[in-house]
Amino acid sequence: MLSTVTGKVHILPDSVSCRIAAGEVVERPASVVKELIDNSLDAGSTLITVEVEEGGRRVIRVMDNGAGMTRMDAQLACQRFATSKLRSEEDLLTLLTMGFRGEALPSIASVSRFFLKTVSPESPLGTQTQSMGGVAWEVQDYTGHLGTQVEVRDLFFNTPGRLKFLKTVPTEFSKICYVVQQAASVHPGIHFRLRHQNHMVLEYPAVSSLQDRLLQIYGPDFLERFLPVTYNAGSFQLTGFTVSPHHARTSRAPQEIFVNGRPIKNSTISHAMHEAYGSFLSKGKHPQFIVFIHLDPQSIDINVHPTKREIRFSHPEFIHSGVLRGIKSLFFTPPSPDIISDEHKEKPSAAAPHSARPTSGSLTVAPAPFQHVSEFPGGGTNRHSPLSLFVQEPPSVYTRKEQPCEVYPLGQIHHTYLLGQIDQDLFIVDQHTAHERVRFERLLRSWKKKEILQQSLLIPEPVELLPHQGELLEEWLPFLAQAGLEVERFGNTSYVVRAIPAMLGNISIGSLVLELLDELSEWQSTDALDNTIKPILATMACQSAVQAGRPMTQAEITILLQDWAQENFPMTCPHGRRVAIRHSLGELHTIFARPLK
Repeated sequence: MLSTVTGKVHILPDSVSCRIAAGEVVERPASVVKELIDNSLDAGSTLITVEVEEGGRRVIRVMDNGAGMTRMDAQLACQRFATSKLRSEEDLLTLLTMGFRGEALPSIASVSRFFLKTVSPESPLGTQTQSMGGVAWEVQDYTGHLGTQVEVRDLFFNTPGRLKFLKTVPTEFSKICYVVQQAASVHPGIHFRLRHQNHMVLEYPAVSSLQDRLLQIYGPDFLERFLPVTYNAGSFQLTGFTVSPHHARTSRAPQEIFVNGRPIKNSTISHAMHEAYGSFLSKGKHPQFIVFIHLDPQSIDINVHPTKREIRFSHPEFIHSGVLRGIKSLFFTPPSPDIISDEHKEKPSAAAPHSARPTSGSLTVAPAPFQHVSEFPGGGTNRHSPLSLFVQEPPSVYTRKEQPCEVYPLGQIHHTYLLGQIDQDLFIVDQHTAHERVRFERLLRSWKKKEILQQSLLIPEPVELLPHQGELLEEWLPFLAQAGLEVERFGNTSYVVRAIPAMLGNISIGSLVLELLDELSEWQSTDALDNTIKPILATMACQSAVQAGRPMTQAEITILLQDWAQENFPMTCPHGRRVAIRHSLGELHTIFARPLK
């Protein structure tokens, strides 16, 4: 007799499975723009226009002049697993096009009000289709120009759980700017346009070379900072541009990797880039690069991530070696002996045998030995000395304890760690994280009291940003002003900094702004004000604190340890890194097996 008990396993309806697929492919408005641009590229377009309203929340419209679709293709395109790119399993191994996903359009349509208009050269009469939440409305005739227009309205209107996780309009639009910028980087021969609220934000006319396109995106000083790289090793081809070591910045942007025309994130390539620079970068600096790698399609797997942001290499060690060799070849090319004659070679000065310094591109710092107090240079301070980092802070910023701790500086290890006795305890202190935490606490306390002292700049500092960075900065300007950083727009993508918190002293203002943008890109300006201001103050404190590898005098060490003690010995910096190791006298007696007194 057959059982009548209903099973617990069942097949999901298409409406549900499409929304699940949408969750994998469509994370935010920028995801929609990326999928639609990929389709336009595969259609052979030479002009792609993106129009958005309210950061893509309300309207996303992508128009191209590509091949278009017939009526049958237009109807099939919005059905799951429909594609023009694949015919067999073997095609997956050699695919070079961009928009081959069988779920992209139906996934987008399932979480939006979706409109498709297209005209192909095969028929003068085009096709218009509409759907709402994945449910098709109707198919109509359409008269228009050759190409395709896809309009996505009210994204996530039927999935409120996804809608509530969208960020503010400027943040979402900055993500869209970045997507368009990436697509333009790979395809210099295509004209890209981006409008927001009927205002033209980006326009990259077609150019003949990658260099010309990167000049459009990154500005006229691009070639002054970046070096061209070309390296071939069998099927491995590396091209692009990477920053000159002495032009490196504290900000990581841009760090762009493209493999066979796809923008990706890959730890193997990133690690090779950082390893190639090695000691050529000073502490706290990062390489910036835009690199393009071309490989045999059969040597990579692009299906390990729903949005193709990650890929897998069949031989990652080969890729790592190729990138490493390609970048190192820029820095280790020996000069020809015919170019520099003996009489023109630079000779060391006899008067100052120890004053010669290597160029910034080949700077290496040997680990310093342990330094006793007696080894520290003496002398007073001036406003240009490292000590000014500690003694010129406004006294009103914090309140010292009535009974200050007794601080005995014992030395500095490797120009990075401080050794000192505070009262009866022995401390090993990371000089950077300790100073960072002290500055953060004082900035935060001053902000809460509305007492952040500002220093107006005699000459405002100009800062050039990429369009997506400018959109993000606009959102945060009021909060930066509350933190003592006054920034104003000075053109389309140009800004000027007019004032900074006085506590920051002599700091690289441009690097600070870029680092703030990196930090704030994943924060919500609509969060509680305390939570919003803290990452800003933390970044300011980090950027202005004394760096690891910097020699410090006895007086500087004493002041820093005293300041840290007055903040009640915080053991982590604002970003969570450890500040110190503490050993009490009792612990030292135990370690050395001495009787406790």
